[in-house]
Amino acid sequence: MAFEGKVALITGAASGIGRATAQRFVNEGAAVVAVDMVEEALNKLATEIQEKGGKATPFLANVASDSDVEKMLAIAISAYGHLDILCNNAGIMDLMTPVAEASLELWDRVLAVNLTGPFLASRRAIPIMLEQGGGCIVNTASEAGLRGGAAGTPYTVSKHGVVGLTKSIAFHYGSLGIRCNAVCPGGVNTAIGLGRGTPSEAGLAKVMAAFSSNSAMKPANPDQIAAVITFLASDDASYMNGAIVPVDDGWLAG
Repeated sequence: MAFEGKVALITGAASGIGRATAQRFVNEGAAVVAVDMVEEALNKLATEIQEKGGKATPFLANVASDSDVEKMLAIAISAYGHLDILCNNAGIMDLMTPVAEASLELWDRVLAVNLTGPFLASRRAIPIMLEQGGGCIVNTASEAGLRGGAAGTPYTVSKHGVVGLTKSIAFHYGSLGIRCNAVCPGGVNTAIGLGRGTPSEAGLAKVMAAFSSNSAMKPANPDQIAAVITFLASDDASYMNGAIVPVDDGWLAG
């Protein structure tokens, strides 16, 4: 029960890494505020947690909207009185779209969710954590935040930005009791897409071709990424701040 009495807010919580992370936090004693845009899946997660005796508050929000972000943090404080952990996990892909083929709409949409979202949430969570005397932020970056060939241009730029945001928060607030680290998953068996409808077969083929460029790499299950996220949020990682942790089955090493 590493998180007994703690409150964790997780974005992108309705599926994939976010869902696995929410379940892990609850299993180890935390109350969670689960945030997503997919209402049916979000409510299903909350119901499953509550039926097992866990504490979960679902909240429907667009992480790229500052007013929605303000409300989701207010919900956390209203429901539980404090916020100990923020997991900026929500994200969408660009399906390997290179810069010359990327529309401004795609660029804006990917950057809004993947980079502006974590910025907005961190900007509003940090004052709460400072008032409490500390807290922890874990960002979901990506293999694409460490190299140029793991995704298209908008996604790659957004995740490099998340890496920079993580290091900046760690530098400015570490001495004030707030740690900020990031995980960089490689391939994961999850439903991440463009945030609108179902990804095309051609787009998925491009993504899988990038993943298979290292024949030794196997896609992770979401729980394998969630395990690292919860570790970084735990007291066991109390001396880790500004760490950018690849969780990629050795893809970066190849």
